[in-house]
Amino acid sequence: MAHIFVYGTLKRGQPNHKVMLDQSHGSAVFQGRGCTVESFPLVIAGEHNIPWLLHVPGKGHSVAGEIYKVDEQMLRFLDDFEGCPNMYQRRALQVRVLEWEGAGGPVDSLQCFVYSTITYPPEWLLLPYHKSYDSEGPHGLRYNPRENR
Repeated sequence: MAHIFVYGTLKRGQPNHKVMLDQSHGSAVFQGRGCTVESFPLVIAGEHNIPWLLHVPGKGHSVAGEIYKVDEQMLRFLDDFEGCPNMYQRRALQVRVLEWEGAGGPVDSLQCFVYSTITYPPEWLLLPYHKSYDSEGPHGLRYNPRENR
């Protein structure tokens, strides 16, 4: 089992959260809410208005998201779903725990896998940086779901 940190369309209430609930992909158990210890640029970019965590540590904001415990099957599914390693790259980051469900939670922070990218157009660094993502947020950039592409 591993912990993953999701900050975009995989969060509860977001367009792709359903894949986290589909047990045919493996197991994903919500553990709590957190934010990245380091700052990163979270941008909404591309023709489908996808949230991207650009792997530029120290730039941007501490990014808010959700922590899940996943099994190896779900981790492999998510690697494929996230286009890893071409679109996103999975890497371990330290995540500050803001809220934890159940007993035995970490005191302050834990290491989680996160899908971020080093493969992006340079102009994305000029886009607005977000602290958190909501597909229907005030940014006005509607996410185009995969099934509509």
